[in-house]
Amino acid sequence: MSGRVGDLSPKQHEALSQFRERVQDVVQHCPSHSDQFMLRWLRARNFNVQKAEAMLRKHLEFRKHMKADTITTDWKPPEVLEMYLPGGMCGYDREGSPVWYDVIGPVDPKGLLLSASKQDFIKFKVRDCEMLQKECDLQSQRLGKNVESITMIYDCEGLGLKHLWKPAIETYGEVLTMFEDNYPEGLKRLLVIKAPKLFPVAYNLVKHFLSEDTRRKIMVLGSNWQEVLQRYIDPEDLPAAYGGKLTDPDGDPCCKARINHGGQVPKTYYARDFIKVQYDKCVSVGRGSSHQLEYEILVPGCVLGWQFSSEGGDVGFGVFLKKNPGEWMKAGEMEEVVPSERYNAHLVPEDGSLTCTRAGVYVLRFDNTYSIFQSKRVSFSVEVFLPSSDGQSQPETSKASDQNTPVSQ
Repeated sequence: MSGRVGDLSPKQHEALSQFRERVQDVVQHCPSHSDQFMLRWLRARNFNVQKAEAMLRKHLEFRKHMKADTITTDWKPPEVLEMYLPGGMCGYDREGSPVWYDVIGPVDPKGLLLSASKQDFIKFKVRDCEMLQKECDLQSQRLGKNVESITMIYDCEGLGLKHLWKPAIETYGEVLTMFEDNYPEGLKRLLVIKAPKLFPVAYNLVKHFLSEDTRRKIMVLGSNWQEVLQRYIDPEDLPAAYGGKLTDPDGDPCCKARINHGGQVPKTYYARDFIKVQYDKCVSVGRGSSHQLEYEILVPGCVLGWQFSSEGGDVGFGVFLKKNPGEWMKAGEMEEVVPSERYNAHLVPEDGSLTCTRAGVYVLRFDNTYSIFQSKRVSFSVEVFLPSSDGQSQPETSKASDQNTPVSQ
C-alpha cells in the first residue's frame, strides 16, 4: 500500500488513528489537519507513530522559531539574497505540481556568504518552502485533487570547483537538513540536467544529508534531457531555454522574470572581510624556509582541495608533482602543477582545488623562503575526494607527510 488516502492497509489506518490521538494537543498549530498532511509525517517515518510524533512536534517548534506562518508576508530578506541567490517557480508539471528551477552555474557562493548570514540563507529557503506549499494548496483547490509535492529541476551547467567551497557546502547541507526534517514528502522528483564531470563529486558531498527516499527521487538526465523534461512538463509550461515554448512577456526564453539566475555578487554587498574557518592543522613556517605536505594520488580523477590562512604576513603557495613518496625534493626539482605565488592569506583566507589528471605524489608547498626576518603561522585544511566504486566520489581526509625545509629554494 502507498500509505496515501484511499490506499491504506489496516495497520496504516490504525497508525493514523493513533497518530492523531497522540498529537491532538498540538494539532491546532499544524498548517493542516487533513489526513493527507498527517500521512506525510507517518510515511516519512515508515509509519512508526512514535517517531512521526517526535518529528511533527519538533517541526512545530521550528515553525514557531522561524515564524513560518507569516514568513512569506512579514519577513523581508536581505537584498543580496533576493538579487543573487538563484532559483524560482515557473509553471506546473503534467500532474499539476509546481515546478521549481535551481540554476547552479551563476551562483557566487563566497560572495553570498560574505554578504549574508547563514541564518538568512536558511530563512530564505524556509520562505521558498512555505511559498511552494501554499501553491500546492492552491493547486489542490483548482484541480480538485491533492497536490502536496513539487518537481525540481537542477540546471548544473557551469558547476565548478568554486561551488565546492567548504563553507558553502556546509551551509547547503544545513538547508537540506532543514528541508528533510520539516517538509517531508514535499519533493516528487528532482531532475538534474547538464551535469558536468564534477557533478558526482559535488553530489557526494551533500548526499549524506538526504534520506534514502529523497535519493531515489533524483534523476541525472543525459543528452536527451529536453525530451525527458517534456515527458513530465507540457511544452507550454516549460521555458523555451529548456526545450519548451514558455517565455517571459519580453520574449526571454530563460524566463528570468520568474527564475532568478543569480550572478557575481558585487563587493559593495560584502558585510564581512573574511569568514572564520576552523582548520584541521596549524604549522609554523620559519623565516627563509618552506613547509611541504604530500598526498599520494593513486587514481586519476581525484579532486584535491585546500583552504589556508596565515599569521605574520603573506605566504607563498603552490602545488607540485613528483613520483616517489617520502623523498624530499626542492621545488625546482618537481613538476609545478599550480604555480607558486604569494597570497595575502593573512588578510583573506585562501581556498582552491585541483583535479588530479595523473597518479603520483602531489606536494602542497607553503613558501616563506623570501622572508629573511619574519616566520609565518599557517592554518590549513586539505581534503582528497576519491573516486568510489559506484562511479561517484567520496570525501576522505588524507594523512599527509609534513616536511619543513629550512633552506631557501
